[in-house]
Amino acid sequence: MIAAFGKAFKTPDLRKKIFFTLSIMALFRFGSVIPTPGISYTNVQTCLNQVQTGGLFGLINLFSGGALLQLSVFALGIMPYITSSIIVQLLTVVIPRFEALKKEGQSGTAKLTQYTRYLTIGLAILQSSGLVAVARTPGRLFSGCTAEIIPDTSWSRILTMVVVMTAGTSVIMWLGELITDRGVGNGMSILIFTSIAASFPGQLWSIKLQKGLFVFLVVMAVGVLIVAAVVFVEQSQRRIPVQYAKRQVGSRSYGGASTYIPIKVNQAGVIPVIFASSLLYIPSLIVNLSSSQAGWAVWIQQNFVTGDHWTYVIAYFAMIIFFTYFYVSITFNPEEVAENMRKYGGFIPGIRAGRPTVEHLQYVLSRITAPGSLYLALVAIIPVIALALVGATQNFPFGGTAILIVVGVGLDTAKQIESQLQQRSYEGFLR
Repeated sequence: MIAAFGKAFKTPDLRKKIFFTLSIMALFRFGSVIPTPGISYTNVQTCLNQVQTGGLFGLINLFSGGALLQLSVFALGIMPYITSSIIVQLLTVVIPRFEALKKEGQSGTAKLTQYTRYLTIGLAILQSSGLVAVARTPGRLFSGCTAEIIPDTSWSRILTMVVVMTAGTSVIMWLGELITDRGVGNGMSILIFTSIAASFPGQLWSIKLQKGLFVFLVVMAVGVLIVAAVVFVEQSQRRIPVQYAKRQVGSRSYGGASTYIPIKVNQAGVIPVIFASSLLYIPSLIVNLSSSQAGWAVWIQQNFVTGDHWTYVIAYFAMIIFFTYFYVSITFNPEEVAENMRKYGGFIPGIRAGRPTVEHLQYVLSRITAPGSLYLALVAIIPVIALALVGATQNFPFGGTAILIVVGVGLDTAKQIESQLQQRSYEGFLR
């Protein structure tokens, strides 16, 4: 693998793409530490040292590489784009116009991408307005810290902050598209990888300072095992064999080839974890906005705010399993796959075309989704276990959303480089 990386850097075109990607990643991290005009940088650092923020703010802060709670120019990070992409993807199932665009090929995909950009800007305006509205009141963004984060709360200053944060989201979109066009791999995924990986050293170093060298080494060893297990599952797939009948057109024959339909064990990716985390934060958000002291509000504060209560863990576990099945059902359509196979003369050996093929695909999909959903749920609660065992924060690097995204993006990027190496008749990473 090291030799393959060496050959990648020896290839001028590929080396240029790799260095271009690295430079964009560095620029992205630089923008994540530049404070938004009107923010008291000193007070923000004071509050960050005093409190730990979890919930949805903690999730968005993870995706922004810590830029959210720094209230930087790139405070919103890639989260508005992720949300808009998920919404557009879900709407393709509901809105016939979007479904037709998806089937049009490259032109339809370009229009859906444009809709995603417009929706991203709209969500960025809403999220930046909400973030500034929360941050302007001392103690709201950082519970327990009463320092003034925004000293000047005039409308002109607030509007400037919203515009700057929204513009920062637009720049992030542009940087991601630059990586996709001129760099290596999917640009948005690499920016997410950059944001999450940036928090790893700080999290690991805090464990060493608080728990000592022995616990640090144990955490590193466990982390290696977790990464190996995640790589194994992410690479696992069920291959359904497909045979295409041979057709004679004039003097030429077509078809007769054998291929397969790959169904991954983790077909849903990290989306169910994001959905479950976001929905479970809604009750605590309602309590914070209402400032209620009723019995139901106290119960929510005790069970759903810290994230380490058994009620929260059970609800989190169950919702991840539910959303895994839900997301797989809307992204993989057995009827559409069976119809496409029938059009091109394909069939599954031993299974009749038509309804039996659909039922077989549904059966395989439900069977493969069961272990995939349990895998996602178990990996997602690793930070909760780490919180109980070593006192780490819920952004514990070797678990949850962080490890799923880092490993997934790393594997995809390695495959991109490998494919480009193979195009130039070099050996790839895998032998």
